[in-house]
Amino acid sequence: MSEDLAVPSPLAVQSPRSATWRVHLDRTMWVGGVRGLMLQALHPLAMLGVWQNSDFRTDPFGRLRRTADFVGRVTFGTPEEARAIGRRVRGIHRSLRVVEPGGRVHRVDNPELLLWVHCAEVSSYLEVARRGGLALTGPQADRYLAEQRRSAAYVGLHPEDVPGSRAEMAAYFKAARPALRVTEEARAAVRFLLWPKMPPRLRLLSAGKPVYFPFGALCYYTLPDWARRMYGILPEVPQGAVTAGLAAFRLAMNALPEPLHDRAFLPATRRMLRDSRQRLAAAGYDVRKGLRGAVDPRHWPSP
Repeated sequence: MSEDLAVPSPLAVQSPRSATWRVHLDRTMWVGGVRGLMLQALHPLAMLGVWQNSDFRTDPFGRLRRTADFVGRVTFGTPEEARAIGRRVRGIHRSLRVVEPGGRVHRVDNPELLLWVHCAEVSSYLEVARRGGLALTGPQADRYLAEQRRSAAYVGLHPEDVPGSRAEMAAYFKAARPALRVTEEARAAVRFLLWPKMPPRLRLLSAGKPVYFPFGALCYYTLPDWARRMYGILPEVPQGAVTAGLAAFRLAMNALPEPLHDRAFLPATRRMLRDSRQRLAAAGYDVRKGLRGAVDPRHWPSP
């Protein structure tokens, strides 16, 4: 695959008129991100890769924020920013290895692992957003997955090998399930995501840990039925209550002003989002309500 992907628009990798913008600007993305991590952990080799090459046990939010940075740049950044972070991610993956207990060594940029991580992630974003109340039709949901093939290409996958519709995604998970299992590392990772240890620089947030557990539980309960059965970590609850909780979370988070919400991101991501707003304003979009306002067709510039 070429190091530099051809992108048609100089404004952003994706457009405010895309399904991707609608999903990725929805605040349920935080639930989808943690759910994606829990789902990814069911692949034994992928989980070993995280266990051996990640500092998530000492920095519980670091990986989530880095993932948010990548997703933000390939959604709202310029093509140059997207290509740059793609090169960086591919370079990191090329240098990492996973060692199985028997001593067999695997590359982290193995296409099978990259595809699993991608599918667990984007399916989680889509399913959680729609379940939480984002009005996205079936064809629009398919369009989102088709658009996400571009994101997959940035990490080194061939777009044609990536599920581009809900039917293709369902077929992928059906084929992948026999290879999945709950390892000790996976169980420990999910327990950690339910009750994380705060690193020293986030110690002030420790007082809020009782609030974090309901959030972690919400992420867990949005997992597919088969994934929850595999883990069996929390007792089952009525799924109607989970949907209601997710809708309430979405309503509360979407009510936060964009500048306040942006504080959750890395400083470089905040600067990128600010620059994106400026480019959209220069292109004629109404961004007085921020990037979320730009997806409203009433705020689009005239053709």
